Amino acid sequence: MKALLALALAAAASSPSRWTPERVATDQYESSPSFSPDGRTMVFMRADPQFSVYRLLQSDCGPTGWKEAVPAAVSAPPPASDADPFITADGRQLWFVSSRPFPGKRGDDLDIWVADSDGRGGWGAARRLPEPVNSPQSELLPRRLPDGRLFFGSDRPGGLGGNDVYVATPQADGGWRVANLGAPLNTARNDYEVEVSRDGRQAVVVSDREGRSHLYRYARAADGWRPLGRVPAREEVFQVGPLLSPKADRLLFAQADGARSGELFLVDLQAGADASWPPACAGSPPR
Repeated sequence: MKALLALALAAAASSPSRWTPERVATDQYESSPSFSPDGRTMVFMRADPQFSVYRLLQSDCGPTGWKEAVPAAVSAPPPASDADPFITADGRQLWFVSSRPFPGKRGDDLDIWVADSDGRGGWGAARRLPEPVNSPQSELLPRRLPDGRLFFGSDRPGGLGGNDVYVATPQADGGWRVANLGAPLNTARNDYEVEVSRDGRQAVVVSDREGRSHLYRYARAADGWRPLGRVPAREEVFQVGPLLSPKADRLLFAQADGARSGELFLVDLQAGADASWPPACAGSPPR
């Protein structure tokens, strides 16, 4: 309990600042960034202002900073949409959601897909996760932890509200066991996305429990998840696509930014946060 109180008191009071690199920012909506372990590649999603079409893009670090983004190699051709990319901490897999077709698919719901690293800076062919991870409804923001667990959001039936957040645990027979994360992470409203720290001890949930989608922090205690309050952000717009730093002391997320549509914003979650993240991409790596 004392540790939780100390964590809450250490929360930064400063407002988020816009972080999107200039060559990445557009009049579209940039969201859901993820970085390779060496900090030289960023994969993110870009949506039109109406959030009707999503694409996965990649920006690499060049001699003068982040380069202009190009379609990621795993992107599906239109009219399919891809979103919510996540590179695992070891860099071996890229997880994302996609509406791309597969045998037997009906509708345009988003499913969780994964691609393995090809060992040469690219990705192999993507494969769809089986049921019960995927469902006839949409899945969102897959997050694979180093211990193998997969966290995601879904509007499948049987939850506490319209959308809930879930965890899928791999089984010895190659299957998955899926469980609703329950209260307080889930509520009777829509809880769309969950970002979990690498050690599994902190979480950020995207939820409209107060009427508009905002970011809510939690810390794991012996008896379950304890709320730490909302992440400071604009009240009049929604926030999506949270990404915690490796130390879970900083957070990137997306929100509207006037005529610039959606941009990436950075906020410190505690005093003395490690300023070396997100990767600065100041130029070429040392030889």
